[in-house]
Amino acid sequence: MTAMMAYNSISRWSSALGICAIVAIIRPAHADPRAVVELFTSQGCSSCPPADKIIGELAKDPNVIALSMPIDYWDYLGWKDTLADSRFSARQKAYSHMRGDRDVYTPQAVINGSAHVIGSDRASIESAIKDTEKGGSVMSVPVTMTLTGKQINVSVAASKSPAVSRGEVWICSISKSVPISIARGENRGHEITYHNVVRNLLKVGDWNGSSGSWTVPLENITRDGVDAAAVYVQDGNRDKPGPMLGAAFTSLR
Repeated sequence: MTAMMAYNSISRWSSALGICAIVAIIRPAHADPRAVVELFTSQGCSSCPPADKIIGELAKDPNVIALSMPIDYWDYLGWKDTLADSRFSARQKAYSHMRGDRDVYTPQAVINGSAHVIGSDRASIESAIKDTEKGGSVMSVPVTMTLTGKQINVSVAASKSPAVSRGEVWICSISKSVPISIARGENRGHEITYHNVVRNLLKVGDWNGSSGSWTVPLENITRDGVDAAAVYVQDGNRDKPGPMLGAAFTSLR
């Protein structure tokens, strides 16, 4: 299902040391992934289930951070997407504006913030990963994330290239597997499992090219069903997203 969509502008969006030892739970994130793949999908899109399945497959690859970002602009077709967020629709449109085209459709996969392909075409996704790797800045900045007690610690390394000197740091709340029974619309009668569904986005801070670290209270990103987190450093900003500079993923359970 493809269309050129017009929609609303972006909306919404102690430790004490004592005599006794403190035992902390530390879960390191996957290191140095090659790619961030964002799938813009919809429960009301009959072309999307094959792409949703591919995201599930990519989610098993530690070298890829695969994210589902359900959009809301197909809700009028008879089924309101239960996972959709208007911020994802706005993000997809912002990517289109940055590329200078009007290619906004589902299922659409955006790879490393730099290229887009049909999300149900696994070969094209793999090819786009290789093509975007040729850019010197894409996924060139090491990012680590650890869960320690009731907080997430995010660290971004210093840039090794003067061409990579700034970016925004964002953290995603993620539900790793969400089965949905769809009662109406193009996918009525089917149960579809959505993988690595982004449930919330939170800006952590601005990165200036030097090494930096941030602490995020776990309560700021958790909600029912959230069992993982991803953090990414991206050139540009929310309205003008550019190439992915680095990312990490960790389970919370």
